[in-house]
Amino acid sequence: MLPAAAGTTATTPEDDGGRARRRPGLSPSRANDFLQCPLLFRFRTIDRLPEPPSAAAVRGTLVHAVLENLYDAPAGTRTPATARALLPQEWERLVADRPEVVEVLEDPADVEAWFAGAGALLDTYFTLEDPNRLEPAERELAVATELDDGPELRGIVDRLDVAPDGAIRIVDYKTGRSPREGFESGALFQMRFYALVVSRLRDRPPAMLQLVYLGDGVVLRHRPDPAELATTERRIRAIWAGILAAAESGRWLPRQSALCGWCAHQALCPAFGGEPPAVPEGAVELTLGVRPASPGGR
Repeated sequence: MLPAAAGTTATTPEDDGGRARRRPGLSPSRANDFLQCPLLFRFRTIDRLPEPPSAAAVRGTLVHAVLENLYDAPAGTRTPATARALLPQEWERLVADRPEVVEVLEDPADVEAWFAGAGALLDTYFTLEDPNRLEPAERELAVATELDDGPELRGIVDRLDVAPDGAIRIVDYKTGRSPREGFESGALFQMRFYALVVSRLRDRPPAMLQLVYLGDGVVLRHRPDPAELATTERRIRAIWAGILAAAESGRWLPRQSALCGWCAHQALCPAFGGEPPAVPEGAVELTLGVRPASPGGR
């Protein structure tokens, strides 16, 4: 774990699936949930409603695990064949931890075809980077820092590279396709979020943010500056203020968009004629540290 700078904590964040939290916290994915739809944020963060696993998400988890463990092999042996050879064991480990992931297979016996899709993404990775020339400082690194009068910011950094001169590069793998030109802001918000956390932990802003898109073989690079990170902190504080306002009023309003078609909770959404369930007793206070204005928080 990285050493914590003054005013920060370097504790391991809780898994999104766990209910207990030491203090209110915010990750980039949950911040994006709120921006996309406050009701979706409520369903995922406060109600903790289950969602069926998607094929894309499960394949992404599998590929991430392979790329993390690929670097355990000595430099010079990190080849596409080595990466593909890791797929069966990582799949077995994933199924052991989360048996429900087998639901994404139309035929549970057709694991070979499943590996072929994941293997193609791994092959693309080798066209974008040569892992034999890299020695990451950290992989799948849990990071957290506490904002003054704000939440604990937490997340998982796929890879942290540190150059001999101390320059830091944050790398994130994406198994989907890169955003169209002009639509990079969502992905960059996640990376700026991580950059803010890492800069507080290392007392040094990252020199490079790098998104590696395996779906179409694109690498998106961005050089942040201190002013940009200050703006990111203000934006995060504004998002958190919006979350607390919704929690205190109990008004978790749906926000319709093209992404509604992908939502697992349409049957519970008022925008589609549904009725949200009552918020579990004490869930808002436990998760966000505030008490809703009325029972149920609806």
